[in-house]
Amino acid sequence: MSGVSKKTLLISGALVAGAVLVWLVAFKETDTSELVEEILVEEVENSQRSVIGSSVEGRKIEAYAFGDGDTNILLVGGIHGGYEWNSVLLAYQFIDYYTANPTSIPENITVTIVPAANPDGLFAVTKKEGRFSVADTLYEDTSSGFGRFNANGVDLNRNFNCKWQVESTWRDKTVSTGTSPFSEPESRAIKSIVESSKPAAVLFFHSQAGAIYASECENGILPVTRNVMSAYSFASGYKAIDVFDSYSVTGDAEGWLASIGIPAITIELETRETVEWQKNFAGVTAVLNYFEK
Repeated sequence: MSGVSKKTLLISGALVAGAVLVWLVAFKETDTSELVEEILVEEVENSQRSVIGSSVEGRKIEAYAFGDGDTNILLVGGIHGGYEWNSVLLAYQFIDYYTANPTSIPENITVTIVPAANPDGLFAVTKKEGRFSVADTLYEDTSSGFGRFNANGVDLNRNFNCKWQVESTWRDKTVSTGTSPFSEPESRAIKSIVESSKPAAVLFFHSQAGAIYASECENGILPVTRNVMSAYSFASGYKAIDVFDSYSVTGDAEGWLASIGIPAITIELETRETVEWQKNFAGVTAVLNYFEK
């Protein structure tokens, strides 16, 4: 089935009890330009959880996979850590929903979710390892971007191999991009899960522009990227925008994906305090419907 589903989406809250964990497999992925990264995969309720890497300070970067279809859709939250903590809570809400409702995923699709791509930046704001609540997010400093960067002070969404430069910008500030593309362990973890899962599309959750942006690098927007963006926009109500032009961005993850032929979109929530669940559930469901056979 291609196109956008117009079904009314009725969402019930899904709170998931803990599951007994059973280790299944451990294997190593080798990148000839980097150190060997170890990925551990374990069975949890209705899913597989894997450790795809670790942060500068040694915190786990986890991924949760639901379904067993050949078409993989990857959702990523929290690349800007605690500065955009609501993007992490949204990713965890998707984890909870698909744990409780695994049959909602089309048979040909696997949904993989990385809830927190920058756990050190998240910890700086929440002082929590892993799951947290809104009550834990007490520090608010929008001017400095507290919690946005990793423990090396790098803006991770400037550390990927698309138009990478030794310095980049965020708003009116100059930000660190690392010493080279993929110099940071967190960006290498995203690279690893992309290379292992070979996603048909990648959706990044950010805040707070209240819009959806297509990805592009040197060769413009991929046709499928625009289709995915339109499907998400139609279902969610977020405005679809081809190019982010508020300021120059280099080395972003979405652009790197475009450069290797993988469609990617950026979903910017409207605030930095809410998850806008119904809109984003409708958007993700529309993307799954687009790729459903």
